[in-house]
Amino acid sequence: MPGRASWWGAPIIKQKGIIEYTLSPYQTKAAPHWVRSYVFNFYRRVSAEAVYFVIPFGLGYGIYAWAKRHDAYQNSKAGHIASGAAHH
Repeated sequence: MPGRASWWGAPIIKQKGIIEYTLSPYQTKAAPHWVRSYVFNFYRRVSAEAVYFVIPFGLGYGIYAWAKRHDAYQNSKAGHIASGAAHH
């Protein structure tokens, strides 16, 4: 096809206004520090907010565990005898 590129990136027609950017080798050496600082920053932020999700979760789990034990007791033979509902 005349006037078109044969495949992406093979310029047949002179193109204007295309700017190509590359990353400096000095910037690529800084990338390992991103990972390390991300991990420590993540830990710092989560530990500062932990009180807002650990305490409600612990309280909710405690209520759930108590209710499950209480329900199992009420549905047991001993629970029926203790409640006086053993004989109808």
